Amino acid sequence: MREEKVRKITRGGRNLILLGVLSVLIAGATTGVSLAIYHNSGDIYLDRSRPGFLPDQEEIEQEEENEPDVIYDYATEGDVTVEGLTEYLEKLDLEIKLIDAYEKPFDMEILSDEHFGIPTE
Repeated sequence: MREEKVRKITRGGRNLILLGVLSVLIAGATTGVSLAIYHNSGDIYLDRSRPGFLPDQEEIEQEEENEPDVIYDYATEGDVTVEGLTEYLEKLDLEIKLIDAYEKPFDMEILSDEHFGIPTE
């Protein structure tokens, strides 16, 4: 009777190891299939979060045109002076003018389906 308990325990341990190995193999196989589908569908070439993705030259030129030429750098330590505050407010006014140059910058229509070209029923 004692031998039966020992056999059941060893069978249970062996089954547990077999279950672990089988689950790792299934996970590896499904991951491989999903990566193959991802690559074969061409979506891998559209994923811009991949390291080493190089944008087109046109995109680089457009980004450079849209970037402001001025970088704002303010002291993080020390007293707040009238000159520093005046400079900050001038830069803030410039940014506000750039935002206001957009057509309806804070309007709810910007997030509408029509704006993004999504057909509605």
